[in-house]
Amino acid sequence: MSSAADALAAVPSLLAVAIAALVSALITWTSRPLLQRYALARPNARSSHRIPTPQGAGIAVIAATLIVASLFASVANVAIPPALVGATVLIALVGFADDIVSLPVLLRLVLQAAAVGAVVFTAPETARIVPALPLALERGLILLAGVWFVNLVNFMDGLDLMTAAEVVPVTAALLLLGWLGELPWPAALVAATLCGGMLGFAPFNRPVAKVFLGDVGSLPIGLLLGWCLLELAFRGQMAAALLLPAYYLADSTITLFRRIARREPFWSAHRTHFYQRATDNGFMVPRVIGEVFLLNLVLAGLAILTIRAATLAVTTSALVAGALAVGFVLYRFSRSQGS
Repeated sequence: MSSAADALAAVPSLLAVAIAALVSALITWTSRPLLQRYALARPNARSSHRIPTPQGAGIAVIAATLIVASLFASVANVAIPPALVGATVLIALVGFADDIVSLPVLLRLVLQAAAVGAVVFTAPETARIVPALPLALERGLILLAGVWFVNLVNFMDGLDLMTAAEVVPVTAALLLLGWLGELPWPAALVAATLCGGMLGFAPFNRPVAKVFLGDVGSLPIGLLLGWCLLELAFRGQMAAALLLPAYYLADSTITLFRRIARREPFWSAHRTHFYQRATDNGFMVPRVIGEVFLLNLVLAGLAILTIRAATLAVTTSALVAGALAVGFVLYRFSRSQGS
């Protein structure tokens, strides 16, 4: 570990989680009346909710994450990239605008690409995933993957507590990897405070939700989580970086390709994700969320195993096991309860 890592190791990371949770809960609670007035999500044929519900409380999660992470980083003399903070604020503003007045698809994508690009192209040139590729090509591919990841987190935020069931296990695993010295401490600290931010928001979002994240939350959450996973991949742990978000990656990507194959307007709202089909097939919301949470715990365990074992046989086996576990859950969600 570096001296910066040693300094942060002396700071109780769980305290950062707890403070971020408290800040997030406080901002969520105090902002609800304002969101109720100006950012009401009304149900439609594609919605999972049945009553008008305020959205935009993701601002609490992002504010708690950035504020607490910055404070703890300052105390521990750890540098969180300024480009990441600026890009997170930018993409949150894009999401906030889209929550209030729907933005054109092309404008949203351009602004999202600008935010992701600011993070990707300011990374050190020594940070590589596939060194055999030209640097510009690799960064371009990471940019495309980053824009997709930001959007898929947004797409998957369509059920009460769904994002919490995804983000909390993944960020907790990333924090554990930081403790084990397998992840740079700036990324581990961001993961810790993001985990806390989601925990503080979760009580307000449990079924039936009193408030939603909105795009102001889901988009920057995707950016922050994607950056943490990218830092893991830069450490040579690509298998773990794929295993941790494997459920979200599979559900959203398979659904996208199915919609493209059917020549549907894939950029528009819909109810064909596997988790949405599960509720249509008779699964209660708590059961869907519970199964996703348990699946993510399994994937987190497999990801950590690939890093600690560090053998090709174990990594291959873990990837296969993760794919089977995700496939099993997707299959269950796609089948009627009576079949």
